[in-house]
Amino acid sequence: MKIIAAALFALSILLASCQSGAPPRLPEASVTPPRTATPVPTVTPTAVPQLVQGGTAVNSVSLAPIVRPGRLDHPLYLTHAGDDRLFVVGKRGKIWIIEDGQVLPEPFLDISDKVNALINEQGLLGLAFHPQYKENGRFFLYYTTLDNSDTVLAEYRVSDNPNIADPDSEQILLPVDEPDSVHNGGQLAFGPDGYLYVGLGDGGLLYDRAGNAQNREVILGSVLRLDVDGGRPYAIPPDNPFAGDAEARPEIWAYGLRNPWRFSFDRLTGDLFIGDVGEFGWEEINWQPAGSVGGENYGWNVWEGTDCFEAEACPEEGFVFPIFAYDHTEGCAIIGGYTYRGAQFPELRDNYFFGDYCAGKIWQLFPDGTGGWEAAQVYQGDFLITSFGEDVNGELYVLTQHGDVLLLRP
Repeated sequence: MKIIAAALFALSILLASCQSGAPPRLPEASVTPPRTATPVPTVTPTAVPQLVQGGTAVNSVSLAPIVRPGRLDHPLYLTHAGDDRLFVVGKRGKIWIIEDGQVLPEPFLDISDKVNALINEQGLLGLAFHPQYKENGRFFLYYTTLDNSDTVLAEYRVSDNPNIADPDSEQILLPVDEPDSVHNGGQLAFGPDGYLYVGLGDGGLLYDRAGNAQNREVILGSVLRLDVDGGRPYAIPPDNPFAGDAEARPEIWAYGLRNPWRFSFDRLTGDLFIGDVGEFGWEEINWQPAGSVGGENYGWNVWEGTDCFEAEACPEEGFVFPIFAYDHTEGCAIIGGYTYRGAQFPELRDNYFFGDYCAGKIWQLFPDGTGGWEAAQVYQGDFLITSFGEDVNGELYVLTQHGDVLLLRP
């Protein structure tokens, strides 16, 4: 995500230089059961949405404050642990709990002493609770470390107090050698299949000159799919698209991404929506239908949105193009969101809501019933949107850099 300090962030990204050279290949995880050769899937250029309950055009939405500015320090993500509590991730390394509308006085976890949050796109970036968290107390974090600005996927456990995690329970599952301090991705989410999905940016600054996002021998610029129950530090699901490919990292589920800051699974359909932050021209939403066998190539750095990037002509075969894209006259950094599946506001159902960081805009996106997608702006704010979040009941929230936690409603 291009998390910026007001308008200066975008400028700092444009002026920075990209380090060249791909990071070294990381040790591979165990595979259970043993790997078998898996053919690389044939990917069609255009995804065709399946109409579920019929999208509806909402003229506008409003945002109701849950937490006022200043109470939370730079919140970046919100999720739940299978109950009514809201867990809010702070950039500098704290996780807060909101219960019955109040922020509990003691953080659920504080790893500020481990997190490098100096640069705009660094910090504690992602949190996901295990699907059986109530039984096993396991949850997963993604953060930038104090060691050379690299990133790690780590596992923690809750303590005997359900509102306090055990800070000494950390196990590093996946260290990532980052070429630079930006494009770290950071989204974690368990899919309907029970596997953990991890979003990684291309690791560089301008243009992805090292070609990481199109290089399947590195994990940068991709979404990973990991079995955190099948081995230590994790196992490779045997049906991952490159599990049997000696020239690809078996963790990769999809690739060709610049910085998939936020992605989400539709809790009704299982479809995957990926918000990928663009370079100078385009921001995009990519869509992967439930039942996909993986292996999608979303185009970066050959394509940016639907534009051929830095070339007069680009091949179309083998790429999956976004279902929606907007140029930088509309904003600067896309913030992927969620499809509304809550019960409190029936008129919002079937709409996928997402926003833009520096423009303060929120859009709706839904299948139009004819094989395409329809989008419309439904909100204009005067704040910096850092993330969307979803609670246990499917209600949606918007977080801002100023510290707001806002309920999205008609």
